[in-house]
Amino acid sequence: MKLGDIPQFVQQVRAETAKVVWPTSRETMMTALMVIIMTAMLGIFFFGIDSLFKAIVHTLLTLAR
Repeated sequence: MKLGDIPQFVQQVRAETAKVVWPTSRETMMTALMVIIMTAMLGIFFFGIDSLFKAIVHTLLTLAR
């Protein structure tokens, strides 16, 4: 990029930035709430799967004695 290209680049950046549609505060809160809910659900799911595998491995190791 040449030094003379900088003003054109800045103009293009401003034009693209003007096209951005920012979410409303309600949309942001709803999205954040959904992320928290999904994270909690996945945490519970993986805890259950981990507990199941732990029980299976424990049972198999007990049988191997």
